[in-house]
Amino acid sequence: MSDNAMFELADRLKELRDAKKAAEEEMKSINAEIDDVEYRLSELMISSETQNFTRAGTMFCLSTTTRASAAAGMKEELFDALRSKGFGELIYETVNANSLSAFVKEQIAENGDELPDWLKGLVNVFEKTTVTVRKAAR
Repeated sequence: MSDNAMFELADRLKELRDAKKAAEEEMKSINAEIDDVEYRLSELMISSETQNFTRAGTMFCLSTTTRASAAAGMKEELFDALRSKGFGELIYETVNANSLSAFVKEQIAENGDELPDWLKGLVNVFEKTTVTVRKAAR
């Protein structure tokens, strides 16, 4: 591969990553505006007692959903209460993917570059090669 082809691909990668970052920023802005407009429209619909209406071939319906989350610092207490009342099936334990990857990498390093036997069959391990892009120092 010539240096020219490598530089062209590097330029394209940087261009795509910049475009992705700009699109993510635009998405944040759009989502914030959606939240604002949706709130304002729902307030108008509530105040006018309008359950639904159709505009330009699209139906807009007022709906209410109930959302809940653990109070700050009370997650374990909530879990204990759910278990004691027979609702333990609502609880799902998870492991952060990045934390698990770092842990497995440490275990492999401490076990002579091999996955410890006790982890075999329990985790999938693969390597992904990427190109890191950083602003060059001047």
